[in-house]
Amino acid sequence: MRTKMIIAQCCSRAAFGQLRMSSTTTPTHDDLDAVFKQKRLIRTQVRKTLKSIQPSLRSHQDNAVQDIVLEAPWFKSSRRLCAYISCAALREVDTFKILSQILQHNGGKKLYVPRVEDKNSHMRMLHISRIDDLVANSMDILEPAPVDADGNAREDVMQANDPVDLFLLPGLAFDRAGRRLGRGGGYYDTFLKNYQDLAKTRNWRQPLLVALSYSEQILDEGVIPITPSDLPVDALVSPEGVIPISSAALNSAHMGSREGRSIKPYQACEEAVVKI
Repeated sequence: MRTKMIIAQCCSRAAFGQLRMSSTTTPTHDDLDAVFKQKRLIRTQVRKTLKSIQPSLRSHQDNAVQDIVLEAPWFKSSRRLCAYISCAALREVDTFKILSQILQHNGGKKLYVPRVEDKNSHMRMLHISRIDDLVANSMDILEPAPVDADGNAREDVMQANDPVDLFLLPGLAFDRAGRRLGRGGGYYDTFLKNYQDLAKTRNWRQPLLVALSYSEQILDEGVIPITPSDLPVDALVSPEGVIPISSAALNSAHMGSREGRSIKPYQACEEAVVKI
């Protein structure tokens, strides 16, 4: 709560009104500089808050979020999904229980996880079938090796013959209008834009974008600035429940209490948290 107050004080809504306008028009160099400056400020404050969370509370929230996902009808019905591999050092919501259940109990699901290829926002999502397929990279972050134990190249989701139903996404901060603030590398925004373009080309249904969040990461609406390249999420899962945002989320089974309502990207979400 203190972080939210600090951020709100440092970033007036009037200033962010101008930043929101720049997201729908061609932003100037000054617009982008202002956005990037405010993003750096928010990242600093949120990192401090995440660092201050007691381990027991963090563990409780990790379990709560994962249990909600595992019991959600939209997760159970998914057949192909992309999910991030949580990193404790980055203080991301844990995904180990989710990944383990997919890989151990399968249920017909096919899992793709991220592999960072370079420092230019190039990331791939590769198929894995067991936890042992993951290796630590130079930053001690687990990711899939490019080839399997038999020396065969892993399937890249961008080369797959079938569409992905669901993306489980990390982030540093979010709001109830679907804004997501990453860590500044642009990896997920770049990858998601490319995948959405691919889905559109192949006439596939767009995947559901669901972000996992600690309660402390959900900020007041209007605080997170955006640029044209920032993609909104369809829903958030926090320890309190599921927050549906887009029309796609509201139309997903049991995610929203009202169906058929269209919500524009970043439009304020009026729905209360839906507990599953």
